[in-house]
Amino acid sequence: MTTLTRRQALAGAAANLMILKPGIAFGSQANSAVSFGIIGAGGRGRYVGGHMARDPRARLTAVCDLFPDRIDKAKTEIPGAASARTYHRFEDLLAQPGLDAVLVATPVFLHPVHFEAAVSAHKHIYCEKPAGADVAGVKRLLRAAEKADPAKTIQFGFQQRFSPEYLRAEKILRTGKIGQLTQMMSYWILGDRPMTGFQSPYPPEDSKLRLWNYWMEYSGGCIVEQDCHGVDVLNWFAAAHPVKAVGSGGIRYKVVYGDWNSDHHDIVYTYPNGNEGWLLSVKNTAGYRDVKEQFFGPEGSLETARTYYRWHGPVASSPLKNADDLRDRSLIEQGESKREITIDAVESFFSSIVEHKPYTMAASAAEATFTSLLGRMAYETKREVTWDELLRSA
Repeated sequence: MTTLTRRQALAGAAANLMILKPGIAFGSQANSAVSFGIIGAGGRGRYVGGHMARDPRARLTAVCDLFPDRIDKAKTEIPGAASARTYHRFEDLLAQPGLDAVLVATPVFLHPVHFEAAVSAHKHIYCEKPAGADVAGVKRLLRAAEKADPAKTIQFGFQQRFSPEYLRAEKILRTGKIGQLTQMMSYWILGDRPMTGFQSPYPPEDSKLRLWNYWMEYSGGCIVEQDCHGVDVLNWFAAAHPVKAVGSGGIRYKVVYGDWNSDHHDIVYTYPNGNEGWLLSVKNTAGYRDVKEQFFGPEGSLETARTYYRWHGPVASSPLKNADDLRDRSLIEQGESKREITIDAVESFFSSIVEHKPYTMAASAAEATFTSLLGRMAYETKREVTWDELLRSA
């Protein structure tokens, strides 16, 4: 098994598929579709699982969730789910004969447990991000990944790495078009109105697990569960993880449910060679959204988002016609996403399986999660925290 390369991601995103020779089997039949199951039929499981089920090379054969109503929703929302076998225990799903792959879309704190079980069952794994809710969980996932069958693909829900637009921006960076990378910024500014009251619709014994994203122990908090996407892109473009971080932030609105300890934060990561990465995150923005990344070098800059990329650079002459004309004229190249980039990620996953070109994202997913945890620790302690200190904490 190899780590995911840019070439592999591009190949998957483009879906340039080879024709299988007779006798190559997935599941129980030669030349049959890749049989996959879903562990966790909540909103994300149904969303990603739906894209998987629409891939012509895939066949949904199993759905697992603790709660019957979520299984019922999966059966009505996901193509082919009505005929899939259903389970309430993930161990039973993983034991189903002929199952090739599994989507893990459970609460974050359970990712290491379910990932470990899927590795032991020798499945191809698409695991939602992040890799865990705490340092101990991420380390557990990494230990499991070390034991994985090298013939199996291990992918995580960091979709940006499969987007043709992100890959184009990364190529511009790698070919030196903006010069040495000196500063990076990730913006995660989004959210609805702040809650003024909340009444869980679920029984008390189920409420916390069903609404896991509101609880630090279950989700890792907003820095880990939400902002990890942008943090992963910073690490990817820097080709490194940070060596230390400092952070500030706080709570602007009263927390009426759950125990998040920040709804806005500013984390500054220091990468090797003095490169800085800033995470600027604000929740509860009354519907406003600004989710993107920016990369700066002496010869230009890049901006990436789920829907576009932009490359800026110096112009031959001053772009200012007069003192009152301050419009930017530095745009060199831009492109818009042709579709939701989760589809690119799903296509790459199934391409790797049918083409027998496995890769693993375990290391990069773990580093993105550790980086998010580093930022959270820096914010919580109100001091500089090093990468080594974070890893020693559990």
